Amino acid sequence: MINDKSLREKTAYLIFYVGVMIEVMLVLIDKSAYTNPIEGQIFRLTFLLFLVKVCLTKYSFREYLLIAFFLAIGAISYFATGRNEIVRVVMFIAACKDADMVKCLKMVFWMTLTGCLVLVLLSLFGVLGTISLTRDYGRGSVETRYVLGLGHPNALQCMVCVLTMLGLYLYHAKWKWYYYALTLLVNGFFFLLTDSKTGFLVSAGAVILFFLASKIRNKVLTVAFAVGNAAVFAGSIIISVMSAKDAMCLWDYYWWAKTDRKIKFYLFLDTILTGRLHSLIETDNHEGIMDTWSLFSRPENNYYFDMGWVRLFYWYGIIPAILAVIVLAVFVGYFVKKKRWDELILFSMTALYTIVEAHIISVYIGRNYLLFIVGMYWWRLTAKRRVENE
Repeated sequence: MINDKSLREKTAYLIFYVGVMIEVMLVLIDKSAYTNPIEGQIFRLTFLLFLVKVCLTKYSFREYLLIAFFLAIGAISYFATGRNEIVRVVMFIAACKDADMVKCLKMVFWMTLTGCLVLVLLSLFGVLGTISLTRDYGRGSVETRYVLGLGHPNALQCMVCVLTMLGLYLYHAKWKWYYYALTLLVNGFFFLLTDSKTGFLVSAGAVILFFLASKIRNKVLTVAFAVGNAAVFAGSIIISVMSAKDAMCLWDYYWWAKTDRKIKFYLFLDTILTGRLHSLIETDNHEGIMDTWSLFSRPENNYYFDMGWVRLFYWYGIIPAILAVIVLAVFVGYFVKKKRWDELILFSMTALYTIVEAHIISVYIGRNYLLFIVGMYWWRLTAKRRVENE
């Protein structure tokens, strides 16, 4: 152990940032056309870096108990499924204590943005990746949509969406109205290239909400704003769980032409979600529906589909997923209580996006910006005397 306090803090700071930078690089490699043959080994390296940061950080007895509890859940999940993501995530969040997470997120933002622009340029010059894909995207016709080196049009619009939300979170407080308008135009431009409606609508909603958050002063409107965002967060998870529970009713429609009020509702929901419900029933074992869930999941539950909240329950199990939802709900309640509208918007819009896209439910810590926010606040919420983030 390093005894000198100043040296210990500097070492911990450096190790943490190296770990975060490596995690962001892994995200960029995943988005590119390059296949990383040693990804698993690099995940082990970042886990060790965050573990060293934890060893160099002081925690209260209550904090140690909390870390130990979630590590135990992660260990059970690992033995049940072979997935180590929960253990890695817990270690990362624990390592966030005493780190300047706003500064860290700014680094993540600019590093990710620069990396995506490099991938775009590499595709335009024919070095790595393709510019566009022409194929049937499940809409009944062959279409040409732009990917600009990121593999899929939805992936391109997804990165535009999440970077828009993170950029707004970090910088919008000092913006004039025309910066919001310019951000909308940028998102609209990429929508014309990708034709990915969900990513565009979510990012447009985030722009509007961040703008409103900077202007609302009326008490009634403030309450409505807080309740509305909390409802979006809760509703996103409820809709996802209901979809996994009742998706098989579409089977009755497609095979037996049955129609009732319930089937009509889910047909309408499937249309809104651009076929995401149908994707749950199109595999042989109907992967993702509630019947495929278990308490801690199993190794066979490794199918990829877009519905993020459903994937959370399917990949990791009912108990870890419920705990994750409870943790996120606690933070939403805290943000409402403390009137931290920027964090609340980031949580609600990310939750809404996760109904139809699984961007944050993945093996990559650097893709899930909510983890950084949880890391920023968790130790403050557990302290006997609440420490406010100045």
